[in-house]
Amino acid sequence: MTTPADSPGGGTTSGGGRPKLLAVTACPTGIAHTYMAAEKLQQAAARLGVDMKVETQGSIGAENVLDDNDVRAADGIIIAADKEVDRERFAGKRVLSTGVADAIHRPEELIERVRSAPVQTGSAAAPGKGAGGGGRERSLAYKALMNGVSYMIPFVVVGGLLIAVSLALGGHATAEGYVIPEGTFWAHVNAIGGIGFQLMIPILSGYIAYAIGDRPALVPGMIGGFIANTGALYDSKAGAGFIGAIVTGFLAGYLVLWIKKVEVPKVVQPIMPIIVIPIVATTTLGLFFIYVIGKPISWVFENLTSWLSGMTGSSAVLLGAILGLMIAFDMGGPVNKTAFLFGTGLIASGNHAVMGMCAAAIPVMPLGQGLATLLRRKLYSDQERETGMAALFMGMFGISEGAIPFAAARPAVVIPANMLGGAVAGAIAGVAGVGDHVPHGGPVVAALGAISGWAWFLIAIAAGTVVTALTTNALIDLKARRGAIAAVVPVAVAAGAGPGAGTGAPEPVLAGVGAGTGTAAAVAMAAASPAAAAPAAADSAAVAAAPEVLSGYLTARTVKTELASGSKEAAIREMAEMLAATGNVRDVDELVRVALAREAQGTTGLGESIAIPHAKTDAVSRPMVGFARSGAGIEWGSLDGTKARLVFMISVPEAAAGDEHLRILALLSRKLMDGDFRERLGSAPDTPAVLEVLREIR
Repeated sequence: MTTPADSPGGGTTSGGGRPKLLAVTACPTGIAHTYMAAEKLQQAAARLGVDMKVETQGSIGAENVLDDNDVRAADGIIIAADKEVDRERFAGKRVLSTGVADAIHRPEELIERVRSAPVQTGSAAAPGKGAGGGGRERSLAYKALMNGVSYMIPFVVVGGLLIAVSLALGGHATAEGYVIPEGTFWAHVNAIGGIGFQLMIPILSGYIAYAIGDRPALVPGMIGGFIANTGALYDSKAGAGFIGAIVTGFLAGYLVLWIKKVEVPKVVQPIMPIIVIPIVATTTLGLFFIYVIGKPISWVFENLTSWLSGMTGSSAVLLGAILGLMIAFDMGGPVNKTAFLFGTGLIASGNHAVMGMCAAAIPVMPLGQGLATLLRRKLYSDQERETGMAALFMGMFGISEGAIPFAAARPAVVIPANMLGGAVAGAIAGVAGVGDHVPHGGPVVAALGAISGWAWFLIAIAAGTVVTALTTNALIDLKARRGAIAAVVPVAVAAGAGPGAGTGAPEPVLAGVGAGTGTAAAVAMAAASPAAAAPAAADSAAVAAAPEVLSGYLTARTVKTELASGSKEAAIREMAEMLAATGNVRDVDELVRVALAREAQGTTGLGESIAIPHAKTDAVSRPMVGFARSGAGIEWGSLDGTKARLVFMISVPEAAAGDEHLRILALLSRKLMDGDFRERLGSAPDTPAVLEVLREIR
């Protein structure tokens, strides 16, 4: 039976009572936009005569959590989120799903639309089914991919570093490759690292599936990833690698979603998620991969090998470029393994040149991606920069898998860049006649004396690395510019936050660093005009006597009534220098860099002419909040297109970057949704008046 449109989900509005709605707000970073959306929805509900309770899923955890009684009495639920939100608890209720930006800018419209939204079924709905679409929302596929990548990264880093350390300290070059004597301490360390690498592919696949189909999809996703990476199961000398894991992850997730829709007797329903669905999905996916997908992979492997064999007498430059392209394509997958095993097989016949081409290309991917994070740090999150440092280390030891997290997160950007760099390295090694006498790659092989023409070998690696890094950053910039033109809202990947790592296309930061002028200019004016110095000193004393606000983190010394800067980057630097005047900033440049890196993940321009840049860094010795105004406004990439006129800058040390930092952001975000408060803050004539208004934030 269909629920009437004026009584969503069978709530309690009958009898003339006020409608009761619920909402959940969440954004990937879980900070400002989460609370702004909640405040806007509550304000709109009050204006429309609707009772509303909003659950916020922020970085400090879920607050104002909706319980069973809330859901039972609700007439409808609005989910304003740019990340996955559990919808199981809303079964039987009208659910409108949208992006967090719509809740900030169109809350009244959402409240009206939820009355006719579809009723949520008994399990989490796929996008566009079972929940009303309300606006721009990150696709389920994107969220699932980021979920898998974020869980995979620790396995890549731990496994890769253990293997690299064990090779460095316990390995040596032999005719069979770069090996560690069996039974030694370093052989055991290497084996532990190898387990990490064996697990990373199933983890990637499993958590992609989990984000799509919830817990019943985890087992088929992981087992499917293991099958994809085990070529022996489908008569292939190499597994499908991380690309195969992405395929099995999505197949498992959507297969489970499909099985969930099958109607079964009530007696069977309790065992569906723990027995029936995992067994059916795992068996179906496993056999499908072995008999349907695996056979073409084996065919590709065999035919690529035959094709390469026919090219051994061709141009060394062409052969080197092709081998470099193949090595860089899938980093451990069938194409990569074909090229590697082809080079390895020719060593025994005395042809070391082909392996030399492969060896030069092998480290280019991790070295190139690591270098890219160093060259343009603001384009990458903290987690990506940390992964980049690990990738550099792995690249030195010829562990190409160090680049897999980058390729999995941004395949359309990273894979072409890797292939271009690999082709350059392979071609240079080919034309220079570099030879590798062991089946291994990377600078470590040259250090052990296994390379003939080692100088050109290192030049080839360096050239490929630089090409990869520059191409990666150029493609990220290009993607960001296209996103800006299309008015796509940029979204952030918390570092180290489980799902995710990482994340969407960064927003480009405005170029040109403007020096802050506030403090220096005031000192210069006082020195040049002694007559003006006394009144200025008196004003300063009066300002200094004003009470502190926001737990003492914002004081008279961290307020500027008018910014001199005209760009976002210059404004952040000007505010950083204002904070430095308190004596609590150790390194202004580092504070600016971290704040701009956060901007690259996603704009902190919140709309309504507000921006809240923030930085977690040990460049500051204590938490601080600065406030400044810009009469002309500054382009900040805000969601509503408004220029930033009210700018708050939050800076906290790493050790203090916990709940207090997020509490300040939540307080600011909520209070700044009050139009009267913003108007008074913008019109306050001087610093004491500004502080008086800000004292209302509590």
